Amino acid sequence: MTACISADSHITEPPETYIDNIDPSFRDRAPRLEHLEGVGDSFVIEGMSKPIPMGLVAAAGKPADEIRVMGVRFEEMHRGGWDPAARLDDQDRDGVVAEIIYPTVGMVLCNHPDPEFKRACFQAYNRWLEGYCGHSPARLLGIGQTALRSPSEGADDLRDIAAAGFHGAMLPGDSPYEHDYEHPDWAPLWEAAIELELPLSFHILTGQSDSLGNHRPRGPKLNSFMSIIRGCQDIMGTLVFGGVFERHPELRVVCVEADAGWVPHYMYRMDHAFDRHRHWLTGTELSRRPSEYFAENIYVTFQDDWAAFKVTDLMNVERLMWANDFPHSDSTWPWSQELLAEHTAHLSHDDRTRILQGNVTALYGLDRLVE
Repeated sequence: MTACISADSHITEPPETYIDNIDPSFRDRAPRLEHLEGVGDSFVIEGMSKPIPMGLVAAAGKPADEIRVMGVRFEEMHRGGWDPAARLDDQDRDGVVAEIIYPTVGMVLCNHPDPEFKRACFQAYNRWLEGYCGHSPARLLGIGQTALRSPSEGADDLRDIAAAGFHGAMLPGDSPYEHDYEHPDWAPLWEAAIELELPLSFHILTGQSDSLGNHRPRGPKLNSFMSIIRGCQDIMGTLVFGGVFERHPELRVVCVEADAGWVPHYMYRMDHAFDRHRHWLTGTELSRRPSEYFAENIYVTFQDDWAAFKVTDLMNVERLMWANDFPHSDSTWPWSQELLAEHTAHLSHDDRTRILQGNVTALYGLDRLVE
C-alpha cells in the first residue's frame, strides 16, 4: 500500500473559531454557531443572507441515503474536524499519512461583501488553525486564508501565512480588488508567492459564480452540483489567457476539488481558441500555447474521479494530486484504499506514487514526510 497524502481535506470549524480569535472590534459580529429550528446547527454570519448548515460538511462515510443538509448537531459530526488528536486516528483509518488542510466555513466567507470583516475573519481562522496544525506539524498541513483587499496587502498576508508555518494560501474565487486576477496590478502578490515558495490555491465554492445558492441553476437541483467546478475552470483560464504565467513563470497555482478528468479537453479547447480566435478576441500575447502553461503551472486535486486516472497520459502526471476531502460529504473516507486499488490498478508504480504522494510532497516541500 502506497502511503497517501491527501492534497485537499478540511476543518469543521468549532463554535469558538472566530469569536475567540477575531480582532476585538469585530467580536460582536463574529460568525457564530447557532441551533436553528428545522435547520440544525449552523454558522450564522452577519452580512450573508443564509446561514451555513453543518450537515453536509461532516458527512464523510455516511451512506448516500443518510446524507442530509438539515437537522445535524455539532456533536454528531466527525470529531477530527476540530480535534487534532482525533484527526490522526481518522487519517490512520483511511491509510493517509498527512493532509493539506482547507477551511469549510471559510470557503463561504470568501463571498462576504465586506472586505474588512472578511479579513478579520480570515485572520481569526489562521490563528485557530495554527494551533490545530501545531498538534502534529508533519501530518496536519494548514493552508492559510487571505482576503486580498489589495495586491500589496495580499503580499503582506502571504508573508504572515508563511511565518505561521502554513504550506500555502487559499485565495477568494472572485477578486475583491478593482481588477481581476489577470491584471498586472496583482504582480506583487504573485512575486511574493514565488519568493516565499508558497503555492496559491483556488477552491471550488469560493466565488459568486460557482457557489450553490448564489446563482439560479437550470433544471432539477441535482444539476446545480454539476456547476461547482466551473468557477475554478474560469479562474484557470483567466490566469492563462491573461498572461499571468507568461509574466510569472515560477508561479504555482492549485485548482482544488474541481476534479481533473476534464483537463485534457480544457487544454485542447484553450489551444483551439488561441489558434483560431486570438486575433479578433481580446487577450494577452503569449509566447507559448495555453496548454503548456496549464500543464506546467497548474496543479489539480481530485477524489474519486476515475476518468482522471484513465487519461493521465493526456495531462502532466506531475501536476495531479489525489485527495480524500475528509470530512465533507464528497469524501472517499474511509474507503480510500479500496477505491484507489481499483482506480490506479492500470498505472505504473511511478505514476501511482506521483499522484498519491510524490507531487504533493514536491509542491509543498514535504520530503521529510515520505522516505
